[in-house]
Amino acid sequence: MTPSKPTADRAYTHVRERLLDGRYPGGELLSERGVATELGLSNTPVREAFLRLQAEGFLRLYPKRGALVVPVTPGEAHAVLQARLLMELFALDALAARGPEAMRAAAEALPQAGDDASPKRALDVARAFHTQLVQAGGNPVLARLYETLWDQQIRIAAASTAGPGHAADDLGEHTAITEAIRRGDGPTARELLTRHVSAVLQRIGLAGGSALLPPVA
Repeated sequence: MTPSKPTADRAYTHVRERLLDGRYPGGELLSERGVATELGLSNTPVREAFLRLQAEGFLRLYPKRGALVVPVTPGEAHAVLQARLLMELFALDALAARGPEAMRAAAEALPQAGDDASPKRALDVARAFHTQLVQAGGNPVLARLYETLWDQQIRIAAASTAGPGHAADDLGEHTAITEAIRRGDGPTARELLTRHVSAVLQRIGLAGGSALLPPVA
């Protein structure tokens, strides 16, 4: 382990948290020196943190200029959320096919929002809620693919919970889906899930949420 590793981890955590809660919005140019000064560090650990975040798709580095916070494009958001919705609906349908008892048991295992409606809490709950829902579908291959997809769309999820009231809206939608699953009401849970994933597009300021699924012939 290099001597700068602990401080690089600190810089990485600091910047990543601000990327996820919206304090570093898409399109903003970050400077190594600015972040280093804020943390009381040298430039080296911040540079290491920037490199890690570039590899994860959060930043794009420009030598001698800084690091651009990569904005979420409409095409990326639509494609990723469409794939997400298809996986989640398949898992929900598989769960519903096992009957009301299986649905009630799955609902009891889904995370609850609690009293904390902060963007960070909403993001943590969203990941746990949706990954557990897919796991409840009973297909381990799909569950592994979904984990990878969630990592790819974490910037989208973060952007959708960063605005005023968005975290509370997101958490409330999870609660409504959970209640429908607990009642064994597959069609309502399906409708609420579709509205919820579509609302993510609306919360990040993109139109076309209703077009996530193809029209029924």
